[in-house]
Amino acid sequence: MLMDYIATFAAGLGLVGFVVVVRHLSGGRLPKWTIPASIGLGMILFSIWNEYTWYTRTTSVLPEQVVILSSPADKVFYRPWTYVFPVSSRFAALDGTGMVKSPQNDALRMAEVMLVQRWTPTQRIPVAFDCATGRRADLLEGVELLPDGTLTGGEWMDVGTEDELQRAACQGG
Repeated sequence: MLMDYIATFAAGLGLVGFVVVVRHLSGGRLPKWTIPASIGLGMILFSIWNEYTWYTRTTSVLPEQVVILSSPADKVFYRPWTYVFPVSSRFAALDGTGMVKSPQNDALRMAEVMLVQRWTPTQRIPVAFDCATGRRADLLEGVELLPDGTLTGGEWMDVGTEDELQRAACQGG
């Protein structure tokens, strides 16, 4: 977030520098109020660009094996323009780069689900999948999947084979 503030400030300075040069080259014909106005305009334009391109910039650098599962559009009252032009500032994805198949049972897989939200650290949740029965389990503290498919310390959730996360894990592995 600190880098966003620095970049926003730099954008304002960049535009004011351009306006100062144009004002000088025009012999002072440009009114003085354009100098502070250009600082504000530069900062606002950069903030809008930064906000609306965050999702695209973030997802474009992910490896090919990462499958985006959802990216809800945010509409908030204190930014009324988001009701007309929604912005996405978070998404959930299956990280297939670390997908592990059980050596004893090809239907059992483990991978991480990434919960990515702007201005917060990415959360990674290890998840076990049973592709044959359409079940999955979050491998949180104390929950372990043994090579034979036995889940200890937790319970399988029946999600079905049409669940988006289940489908991404079972077709992508």
